Amino acid sequence: MFDSLSSKFSKAFSALRTKGRIKSSDIDEVCSEIRSALIESDVALEVVNSFIDQIKGRSLEQLEDVNKGINPSQAIFTIINEELTTILGGSARRIRLAKKPPTVIMLAGLQGAGKTTLAGKLALYLKKQGNTPLLVASDLQRPNAVTQLQQVGAGVNVPVFAPEPGNGIGDPVAVAQAGLKFAQDKLHNIVIVDTAGRLGVDEELMKQAINIRDAVKPDEILFVVDAMIGQDAVRTAQAFLDGVGFDGVVLTKLDGDARGGAALSIVAKTDRPIMFVSTGEKSGDFDLFYPERMASRILGLGDIQTLAEQAKNAMDSETTEKLEKKFASGEDFTLDDFLSQLEAMKKMGSMSKLLGMLPGANSAAMKKQLESIDDNELVRTQAIVQSMTPLERHDPKVLNGSRRARIALGSGRKVSEVNNLVDRFTGAQKMMKQMRNGGGAPGLPKGMQLPQGVPSGNKSGNTSGNTPPKKKSRSGNPAKRAAEEA
Repeated sequence: MFDSLSSKFSKAFSALRTKGRIKSSDIDEVCSEIRSALIESDVALEVVNSFIDQIKGRSLEQLEDVNKGINPSQAIFTIINEELTTILGGSARRIRLAKKPPTVIMLAGLQGAGKTTLAGKLALYLKKQGNTPLLVASDLQRPNAVTQLQQVGAGVNVPVFAPEPGNGIGDPVAVAQAGLKFAQDKLHNIVIVDTAGRLGVDEELMKQAINIRDAVKPDEILFVVDAMIGQDAVRTAQAFLDGVGFDGVVLTKLDGDARGGAALSIVAKTDRPIMFVSTGEKSGDFDLFYPERMASRILGLGDIQTLAEQAKNAMDSETTEKLEKKFASGEDFTLDDFLSQLEAMKKMGSMSKLLGMLPGANSAAMKKQLESIDDNELVRTQAIVQSMTPLERHDPKVLNGSRRARIALGSGRKVSEVNNLVDRFTGAQKMMKQMRNGGGAPGLPKGMQLPQGVPSGNKSGNTSGNTPPKKKSRSGNPAKRAAEEA
């Protein structure tokens, strides 16, 4: 979503980096370009003016000290980074758990914002942290809303409390109250109440939301908003804040191609933090919102922390420890190990999205590489490895022509693709030995290297080799390496 904004920020900084000494006119020029970039990205004008005033004021105030430094442009860049982090909320805000369970979380927002799907994602997120969430279907306005929530709950293996046909519960407030009592009886420590929305803010919507709020007394009210609706996101958020009120914001569809102004405006205009973001269609495409990480991505610095966390979560500790020991002992990296890494990468999600978190991902060269990555190549590569015998995975040197033909037939791929994989794997083995001996990884420029084992190819399925990240590490797998490097 922030690709366009990030590109404009990079353009604004490019001229500044060539300056040996910063003048007030240079600051005016950069601020003017940033202002234009923010306005084009649908950031509220009031927020833009405040942001620019802060940057300009701090930069001019510290101009003398800035020019005493070795890199004046970096000092200005730091000021902008700090102000951008502030405008996004400053720091991450987590769910406040009730002293006496269950913690009640109420979702509010317009129809189409993705509340029901978001409810399932939030439930899964909290479940992974050891909680026992319950979903409550209080949206009785939209046809099939209850059925949809039940399907979402089944998909993440979280129970759903819903009115049963003929039990006399047709009032959303009564459903919310009954769901809360059910959670107390069954010892669920978190209750997520899904409420109805409308196509627009109206009196009936607010009245129903207020009644549910007063009935269940939620510990957190989260306003769910579609990040792609631009300026309307801010106006709608303000209307809900004035009506039912809310404690935090959840942005959905952050993976879309909208301009992203809502994320920059909504905090400043409502004085409520963005707490969570939904970044895709899968149930796991959901995470806590980190203002400093988002600011880093907008400014083209990447988001290595999130990438490292996802890598650690994707590979279980037993597999990680096994690969560590193998790497330390000098044993060869095998195709079985490679298969484990492929499976971990599939859990992490889209490779292009993940690699987009690397520093410099918005550069023209890096974008070209990301565009060439075909996520289906992971599946094809996995099929080739799984078509090998245990002996072949352990010792690829035995792969003669007839064996490769059999593997190609079994995996539904071409012999040339099998050959490409074996060649890349042999190169990876050599690279692991080099890294173990203290060497780096040749190939791509620093900051633009793809994780070892990531298959790269175009949309037609043709493969091409790539190289591992240029980092010295004690570990032999990308999950551990990413954690160490972060």
